[in-house]
Amino acid sequence: MRSNTLTTVAAVTGSLALAAGLTACGGSSAASDEKVVTVYSADGLKGENGDGWYDQVFKDFTKQTGIKVKYVEGGSGEVVQRAVREKSNTQADVLVTLPPFIQQADGKGLLAKYAPEGSDQVDGADKAADATWTSVVNNYFGFVYNKKELKTAPTTWEELLDGKYKNKLQYSTPGVAGDGTAVVVKAMHDFGGKRQAMEYLKKLQANNVGPSASTGKLAPKVDKGELLVANGDVQMNYAQSKDMPNLGIWFPRTGGGKPTSFALPYAAGLVKNAPHTANGKKLLDFMLATGQQQKVSSIGGGFSARGDVEATDENAIALAKIMDGVEIFEPDWSAIDKNLQAYVEDWKTATGS
Repeated sequence: MRSNTLTTVAAVTGSLALAAGLTACGGSSAASDEKVVTVYSADGLKGENGDGWYDQVFKDFTKQTGIKVKYVEGGSGEVVQRAVREKSNTQADVLVTLPPFIQQADGKGLLAKYAPEGSDQVDGADKAADATWTSVVNNYFGFVYNKKELKTAPTTWEELLDGKYKNKLQYSTPGVAGDGTAVVVKAMHDFGGKRQAMEYLKKLQANNVGPSASTGKLAPKVDKGELLVANGDVQMNYAQSKDMPNLGIWFPRTGGGKPTSFALPYAAGLVKNAPHTANGKKLLDFMLATGQQQKVSSIGGGFSARGDVEATDENAIALAKIMDGVEIFEPDWSAIDKNLQAYVEDWKTATGS
């Protein structure tokens, strides 16, 4: 999911449990050799039932190293803002978030240079040229629909303007949620510019239920039929579909175009002046190791960040089928990061949000 409500969890003796707070998350009072590492992350990789990729990776990491993982979860933008607020008293060791927020974190000087072992196998577009961050799980932007209420998936953006979607459509908030920001990015690409995208989103607002800080909370509403359509991403929604039988994934296109999507990876970086830098490096190495990358699809429902890892499990085959025929484009994340606030303000003006 993509919530802006921060949740704190700790991996204690290899299992994830609710933590009382962040008082032991590091900082000046923590010894640099303490057997702990704190991760601030956008949501989506931890399972609803403790069965996600993070759950398994953190458990295995603690078992192998004895280092406990303290986990703080929030929206893509919120985890960055939290790290900014704590810059004078750094709490996090590792930051994981989506574009353009990982570029935002880099631009704000939050990230230290560190190239994890195996990062040489990550595509150049999925890591920083100066080694301040690298993708650990690849993913793609998409939409979901209710397969029970809609016998066939919608195909075009224009179709969503139909009256049958009034109060049955919702997307998460741009600038707060990574997937919500991705709605604006994709609309600008598909419609050929910011003006055209905002004109469309203004029309779409007539059917939109309203803002949502969490993308992950939209999928259950779609599955139950409270919504017919919502935004999301392939990794999260595919994982959710295991417990939500009415959830289908699709990719909007314009009337005369092809269905499109773009990579929306979980990108990880070592936090500058982290209280447990050595442990942070060990966790980054571990997440990007071949063994953990082989489990990205089988456990997490995502795509390996490493080009030399070829998954052949059942989930990997199903994911390849979902992406078949979808045209992948590469956003200019540097430009999006630079203009993000302006895009959000334009979106607010267009939609009256």
